Amino acid sequence: MAGIKAESKGRAGKTGLIFFPAFDWAISPTHPEREERLLYTRDQIFEEGLMDLPQIEELKPRLATLKDIARTHFCVPDVESQITEAHLVAAGSTMTLADALENGEIKNGFSLARPPGHHSMMVVHGNRGFCNVNNMAIMVEYFRTKYGHKKIAIVDTDVHHGDGTQDIFWHDPDVLYISFHQDGRTLYPGSGFTNEMGGPQALGRTLNIPLPPGTTDEGIHYVLDNFILPVLKDFKPELVLNSAGQDNHFTDPLANMRFSAQGYASLNEKLAPDICVLEGGYAIETALPYVNTGIIQAMAGLDYSHVKEPDFAPGRFTQSDEMNRSIEDTVDELLDIWKNRDLLMESAQSELGDFYRRRKRIFYDTDMINESQEESVRLCKDCHGYMTIASTAQRGYGILNSAYCVSIPRGACKSCKEDAHEEFEEHKDDRKFNYVCLQDKDRDSYQIYDVRTRNRKSY
Repeated sequence: MAGIKAESKGRAGKTGLIFFPAFDWAISPTHPEREERLLYTRDQIFEEGLMDLPQIEELKPRLATLKDIARTHFCVPDVESQITEAHLVAAGSTMTLADALENGEIKNGFSLARPPGHHSMMVVHGNRGFCNVNNMAIMVEYFRTKYGHKKIAIVDTDVHHGDGTQDIFWHDPDVLYISFHQDGRTLYPGSGFTNEMGGPQALGRTLNIPLPPGTTDEGIHYVLDNFILPVLKDFKPELVLNSAGQDNHFTDPLANMRFSAQGYASLNEKLAPDICVLEGGYAIETALPYVNTGIIQAMAGLDYSHVKEPDFAPGRFTQSDEMNRSIEDTVDELLDIWKNRDLLMESAQSELGDFYRRRKRIFYDTDMINESQEESVRLCKDCHGYMTIASTAQRGYGILNSAYCVSIPRGACKSCKEDAHEEFEEHKDDRKFNYVCLQDKDRDSYQIYDVRTRNRKSY
């Protein structure tokens, strides 16, 4: 990994860990996303004596603020209605690690907290994919706001495509989002294909690697060695962050991949992320204690060769020649996209006018909400341009809520700032929407205006 990340700041040699099982939060008592996901891991780590080693330090999470959530999400009707205290702790755990990293207290960190977050998009009307708010994205915005980081890379290793994280940074050329996952034609959320490359001002900064069901350690490490690591070295991020989903494991009940605990640990050693944030992984007894133990030891620079699942057998899983060719072809296609990203952006922008628009339909599988969005981004020559999102959420045959959202990016030019504020003010009298929302990231100021009551809430 030499040369991929910016020089360290003389950070301490410890790996920081945060555990938060969220005993008081569950979708249902028998749901796969439940507290046992972390309890078995914690038992394993204490039995192994890892917490007594000088290379590892346990940190205590803090609560994220409502403003931390509003910095990343448009929560409708407001932040308070979409979260519980458990969500604030899970998000706060990532920021605790961010502070410890920046202050030189740790060399890297792993947030083992739930609820997870990578299916939560910029606009939030409820829970989808077990996620209400996006812990990884909240940490990225915190790093940028408090510590001034600009170029950040997120590598998502969850078996499900991180469509929420992709959505949040779709138009941001300074955030490189790379996701490998089981092919969306065979698994939720049905997205994450190679043609999903980012908005016209950020083409090639979203890179998706859909993998065939049954992909093994061999296939995933081929992708890592031949695509992810070279792209990271070329991008030169200030931080490398890992959305550490562990449901590529061969025993996971919700997917069909064939990754092992040793494969995960070796991946982490090669990737060398600054911070890992737990996402999915639902083989509570047969995978998570071993995968997490391997990752922690790899992060701490410890020998992880002894970490093996009870039913692991070397050579048990192999890939066919056809599967190998499929993975190699995908990597070649993506390398070509990365190589030509600037040309792709120039070509896309030359074909568009002053604004880029797209329509989306989003399904909240947990809360059974259908959302329709119309997104518009100003293609400005002087900045990244401001964004508006007209969002309507429906449950059954009734309208649940509607919102008009305006987002002003960091470093926006004077013209974009003025036009964005005009959009916000003009829509405060638009009865098509229940709420009008404003994000001003330079000012770190966030507002929600209730069109019916004319009440304004600021964060």
